[in-house]
Amino acid sequence: MTNIKKVSELAGVSTATVSRTLKSPERVSEQTRAKVMQAVKQAGYRPNWMATSVKTGKSNAIVVLVPNLVNPFFMRIIEGIEQAAQEKGYCVLLGDTQGLQAREHEYASMVLTNRADGLIQLDHSFPFSDNDADLAATIPMVSVCERIEGDRKYPFIELDNHAAGRALAHHLIGFGHKHFGIIAGQRRSQIHHDRLTGIMSVLQGEGIDFKEDMLVGSSYSIETGIEGARELLSRNPRPSAIFCFNDDIAIGAMFEIKSQGLKIPDDISVTGFDNVKVSAYMDPPLTTIDQPAYEMGRNAVEVLVQQINRLPLARSRVIMPFHLLERGSTGPLKI
Repeated sequence: MTNIKKVSELAGVSTATVSRTLKSPERVSEQTRAKVMQAVKQAGYRPNWMATSVKTGKSNAIVVLVPNLVNPFFMRIIEGIEQAAQEKGYCVLLGDTQGLQAREHEYASMVLTNRADGLIQLDHSFPFSDNDADLAATIPMVSVCERIEGDRKYPFIELDNHAAGRALAHHLIGFGHKHFGIIAGQRRSQIHHDRLTGIMSVLQGEGIDFKEDMLVGSSYSIETGIEGARELLSRNPRPSAIFCFNDDIAIGAMFEIKSQGLKIPDDISVTGFDNVKVSAYMDPPLTTIDQPAYEMGRNAVEVLVQQINRLPLARSRVIMPFHLLERGSTGPLKI
């Protein structure tokens, strides 16, 4: 069996440095970490994490709660989480909650029973039950994309969704559009509020009234896009542009628009959000907001491991950059 001494020889460092890299990678330089991890891979070394957990009281596992595992945007975040976790010696336990409170409570309890060292939440809900809320106060936890609702303060990794909403609104208004529809996702979440207020602030500045019947939908699904587009297309006047709060919604909306014999963007412009891979291959390609999902996942692990190791956080909010990708699903208003 390959041992730690062989790894140290291949990396050109001491066995103590190898051990430190595997247990607390944040305590060594990036260059040393890269050398050691390359040597680990070359030697085929497998650390005995079970023995380590007995000595340290850590499981070397983290729980990731995902509201919908088939969502391609979440999968990109998980890819970043998995890569960063492996580099730091952690395994990842995925909990596909389907937005069900009981499932969240069950997976979250793994941290309370020492089966995991920390938790990453990809939804906006507080994942612990009322009975466990006090115990959970000191649990290492970070949220990605969403902010955990309520007064509890946990670090989070997010986009500037307000600014992204404004960018989409400016984009469509620049094409001359004045009649809009919005197909939303989860309306209780912070990202819904931020995206909506971003759009509304631009409309207000342009003297365009926001009316409640402009807003439909309440989940991030293709079906929501189909139903939402059908509802908006029945309005008089019909919107000339539709904001969709994720790409799945936009895919459904585009399907329904075409089913009614309308052309995109000649009759109606459509925007998405997330830049899932298929969005670039739609007909026409979807104008959307690109979120750095992989990097968001990596950042979440960095912050979580700092919490696990009781290290002070430089900041509790990490704001990631976005890019507006202008593609063929949006165009000038036809008069």
